[in-house]
Amino acid sequence: MNAQKWPDIVAPDAQQKEHIRDIHGEKVNDPYYWMNAFFKKTKDSTEIIDYLNQENSYVDQMMADTDKFQEELFNEMKSRIKEKDESVPMFVDGYYYYTRTDDGKQYFKYCRKKGSLDAPEEVLLDIDEMAEGHSYYSARGFNISPNNNLLLFAVDNVSRRQYKLYLKDLTTGEVTYQGIENTSGGTAWANDNKTFFYTANNPETLLSEKIMRHEINTDVKNDVVVYKEEDNTNYIGVYKSKNQQYLMIYSSSTTSSEERFLDANLPLGEFKVFQPRMKDVLYSIVPLEDRFLILTNKDALNFKLMECPLHATEIENWTEVIPHREDVLIEGVDEFNRYLVITERFNGLTRLIIKNRETGQEKKLQFDEPTYVVYPTGNAEYFTDNLRFAYISMVTPASIYEENMQTGVRTLMKQQIVLGDFDKTNYVSERLFATAKDGTQIPISLVYKKGLKKDGKNPLVLYGYGSYGSSMDATFSTTRLSLLDRGFVFAIAHIRGGEEMGRKWYEDGKLMKKINTFTDFIDCGEFLIKENFTSKEHLYAQGGSAGGLLVGAIANMRPDLWNGIIAQVPFVDVVNTMLDTTIPLTTNEYDEWGNPNFEEAYHYMKSYSPYENVKAMDYPNMLVTTGLHDSQVQYFEPAKWVARLRDFNTSKNVILFKTDMEYGHGGASGRFDYLKEIALEHAFLFKLEGITK
Repeated sequence: MNAQKWPDIVAPDAQQKEHIRDIHGEKVNDPYYWMNAFFKKTKDSTEIIDYLNQENSYVDQMMADTDKFQEELFNEMKSRIKEKDESVPMFVDGYYYYTRTDDGKQYFKYCRKKGSLDAPEEVLLDIDEMAEGHSYYSARGFNISPNNNLLLFAVDNVSRRQYKLYLKDLTTGEVTYQGIENTSGGTAWANDNKTFFYTANNPETLLSEKIMRHEINTDVKNDVVVYKEEDNTNYIGVYKSKNQQYLMIYSSSTTSSEERFLDANLPLGEFKVFQPRMKDVLYSIVPLEDRFLILTNKDALNFKLMECPLHATEIENWTEVIPHREDVLIEGVDEFNRYLVITERFNGLTRLIIKNRETGQEKKLQFDEPTYVVYPTGNAEYFTDNLRFAYISMVTPASIYEENMQTGVRTLMKQQIVLGDFDKTNYVSERLFATAKDGTQIPISLVYKKGLKKDGKNPLVLYGYGSYGSSMDATFSTTRLSLLDRGFVFAIAHIRGGEEMGRKWYEDGKLMKKINTFTDFIDCGEFLIKENFTSKEHLYAQGGSAGGLLVGAIANMRPDLWNGIIAQVPFVDVVNTMLDTTIPLTTNEYDEWGNPNFEEAYHYMKSYSPYENVKAMDYPNMLVTTGLHDSQVQYFEPAKWVARLRDFNTSKNVILFKTDMEYGHGGASGRFDYLKEIALEHAFLFKLEGITK
């Protein structure tokens, strides 16, 4: 098929203003530094807004011939969603809690029933009603008091991930704002039903700074700081143990952590340090009724499970429960009164191990698809033999199972309903391995419509992330069907920087080894071409946030390999961002990218930063998206990058830049609005492939 022609319209031309970065004896001009004006609230704020609007207008004009197609795609994707739906109820302290959605509504209702699913429904929060009049609305952190009478919840209506805390009295229906803002949204109740703890963020840097204690309906000025984090590279938070015995505070970077605990019956007491933080040692704790479990990488790269008495928590009292294994990563532990459920990762796939606490016997749950993900979910009850877990693959919609850990009886509680003519047997998923330049085997998960010919002519989207140890597992997507049904292959490159193949996979794709992330992705693309899934003329790269850094880097390294690139909220101005500690979250990122105030780290990240490495060459077609209110990756990073790309691009390929003026990092908050963003991305790909319907 022949690609569609683009209108002969001149792209916006961003103004250049000299700004010299002078560090480590090197002076670098950054002519688009002024674009941070809206974030910095400087005199150029109006100018940058005008420029972003010009770019949006340019996208609209360039994609105008796809307007009808985008609308059709939106309706097609929306038609697969069961609008009136309900989550699997979760039983907690005598109540069944669930969410439900109604026809035509963007949000949901948070509900419960007492004692039985046949009991009358109690609508705790009607988010559809609460969100009226807001272009963005996020409600989260629903937290019921121990006596079941009070509900804490958090709201962000700006899309900066800074939440205000509200309290609803479930006996009267009264909702009160607690006067608390700039929080993470999470809370932890003490057992007295009047005291709760929350995480206070810095309003400028957005860093989590303090754990506060608040008594309901009292002046926030009286709130007490129970913990203040002095290390600005750490994230902190507060939560309650599953057995309801302890309040817990964690402080963690990507390399070390520390926890504190307090008897939940004594909220005015002082939190005790479990084990003082140790350099390059991570640990997390799980309280049982008679001991603590500790998951740690102390002398155990892939983690091991330890235990200690309740009264002696320091490391010298830890004893081994599950040893370290070089080929198995322990990802988590879910505790029950008679069982432990261990989440592991082996050869890139997740697995669940049920361990009987009394006998020590173990059972591994079995699944037979080539690529999938499985994980525990909704296990709020401690005294139960029932394990609830989710199972998803690239052809199997999200499924919630409940398995009795004593009898082994497994029940499908719910599978995501896909409306229309979806039949999973019409699609094929595979798991392949590409060989990297250094010989490392890189897993690739892919899915396509049955009957596909491997003749090198298929359009293929290669998706990647590769940062923070976040594993991009093979999951299902209803919106992806619109690509697959039109002949696309969709592939996920499980590159280094994630944790798919264990902790070393992460260590080998961060800091001074970050380049492996990018070369792995390129090697996966070349492998898929070699295997005749696609060709350079039909290969596309896609990534968001740190995955946007990935696709930005490979655009500079191998621009010839891709016909198009989609970069969503991309982190592309690595050096300048990491040098500016006023930008939200910068200092938290030092353990991931390095601190450019140190010369070696500066030169290394400068060697791959997409913005720094744009040069005169033929770049592929690009669609770059961002949100004006993004708190994770500021809008000006992609804005600067696009302007620089336009300066140096020697090809006739298009570079489109779309800013959502209402949203932030996660895009639209409604369950349908986000489909418009995907419709634009799909239409961009289809236009490049000459697909018009």
